[in-house]
Amino acid sequence: MRLLPLAALLLAGAAQAAEPVTMDVHRDANCGCCKAWISHLQANGIQVNDHVESDMRAVKLRLGVPPRLASCHTGVIDGKFVEGHVPARDILALQGRPDLLGAAVPGMPHGSPGMETGARHAYQVIGLGKDGKQSILADYPAE
Repeated sequence: MRLLPLAALLLAGAAQAAEPVTMDVHRDANCGCCKAWISHLQANGIQVNDHVESDMRAVKLRLGVPPRLASCHTGVIDGKFVEGHVPARDILALQGRPDLLGAAVPGMPHGSPGMETGARHAYQVIGLGKDGKQSILADYPAE
């Protein structure tokens, strides 16, 4: 008889685990790599609210993205910024990092999600801590 409440609890936990992850993405209307990055996010289970912006500089300033970490598009998930071509798995890992304001892949490195050009340059995912310090969250080598 005690198994029924336990089964209900397990099913409720599984339903919560299946809750979709949603992210706001701010981008310029004419950016093709931004659209490709959004497709990468969606293919990895992240639902995207797509916001076409006329002034990305203002968006980045409002969200606290330092110019040294800038790229073309800016996302927001759980109150943290996601700047540039950050892979989905690194975005999902932000959920366990309350010490960070956000993560970035500065510039537009070839081979990063959304920048699949046939070449693959080395790049890093940089975290920005609440203390203003940067740290390397992930390192992707060139191929």
